[in-house]
Amino acid sequence: MSSIPTPSLAGLKVLDLSRFIAGPLCGMLLGDMGADVIKVERVGKGEDARVIAPHVGGESLYVMMYNRNKRSLTVDFRSDEGLALIRSLAAEADIIIENFRAGTMEQMGCSWETLSALNKRLIMVRISGFGQTGPYADRPCFDVIAQAMSGLMDITGEADGPPVPSGSFIVDHVTGLYATIGTLAALKARDTTGRGQVVDTALLDSAVTLLLTGIPEARLLNVNATRKGARDRYSAPANNYLCRDNRYVHLNGGNDTMFPRLCDAMGMPHLLTDPRFSTHAARMDNSAAIEAVVSGWTVMHDSEDVVSILAKAGVPCGKVATMDEVASNAQLLHRGQIVEIDHPTIGKLPMHGVTVQLSDTPNGIRLPPPSIGQHSDEVLRDWLGMSGDRLDALKRAKVI
Repeated sequence: MSSIPTPSLAGLKVLDLSRFIAGPLCGMLLGDMGADVIKVERVGKGEDARVIAPHVGGESLYVMMYNRNKRSLTVDFRSDEGLALIRSLAAEADIIIENFRAGTMEQMGCSWETLSALNKRLIMVRISGFGQTGPYADRPCFDVIAQAMSGLMDITGEADGPPVPSGSFIVDHVTGLYATIGTLAALKARDTTGRGQVVDTALLDSAVTLLLTGIPEARLLNVNATRKGARDRYSAPANNYLCRDNRYVHLNGGNDTMFPRLCDAMGMPHLLTDPRFSTHAARMDNSAAIEAVVSGWTVMHDSEDVVSILAKAGVPCGKVATMDEVASNAQLLHRGQIVEIDHPTIGKLPMHGVTVQLSDTPNGIRLPPPSIGQHSDEVLRDWLGMSGDRLDALKRAKVI
């Protein structure tokens, strides 16, 4: 009889004090890898994002997308007894995640110096808008503020239109990923040193990593990157193209390997000898002209036919999908990237699956997103060995 493989982070204890996306995503990813993640929320209200619509069965879908594989504990952050409880939990934890404005943890009596003195192996993951130091450290920040300040918003949108933010909170997501990478690095270092450390990640720092060649172009070439709509910055033809069925596909046939394949698929081999299109540099100089040719071809075919023709030709192409189409995408379903999990209040909850797949220590979804304070009693019993009488006393005092 074969045994069930143990997840890679099984046995690790994570105290997740964060809210909104970046911090909760980091905690969720650690939970996907097997860690015991405790989501600490305010008594009664829970985390701030629980009010965000849409709601199903009284639960925010927004919150659900970043909080699976966690147990929820409510604590009164404003009471001395509640803060003492957080410090006691931190003394038992391997990792604590917070994304308050810089200085908030210090005001709570939960500074790095305080917590690390209680637990030398503790890793403190600090996620903020601008980092723990610097002239902007104490400013509030959201994803779109970082998109604006980083220049990412300035290079997004149509060439003749205003700057626009991404359709998703991409900076929050990237920051959550960097925080997770930093956490894993700190765990590896702890194996050698026996000590934890601070992982300091910031929205603005993370956003700057998304700028491609923008910074060296500005500094070395005195060129400011501009908005290009859906057009690729580095190759042509590469854009969104309208098809006969009034749907768009995005294709990229711009490099010197793909362009001959695209020409062959369109039945236009003569384009290869046209001096305007015969080299990568020439196509970039004449991008509007080559894109007009491709647009003239795609508009004569339905979008599914364009995708099929170019797939056979080995040219990257995809239909611009609606959310409903994404949820039924055969490739995503095959890979387990669109899943339904059992939820006690709403029944089946569809969501994204586990992205990182490990062959020997598989990640997985063990717990649905919790309701507010759902696991308070069991967490305090498991982590602190708290008695029933003590739990009742904390409830009467509204500490939990």
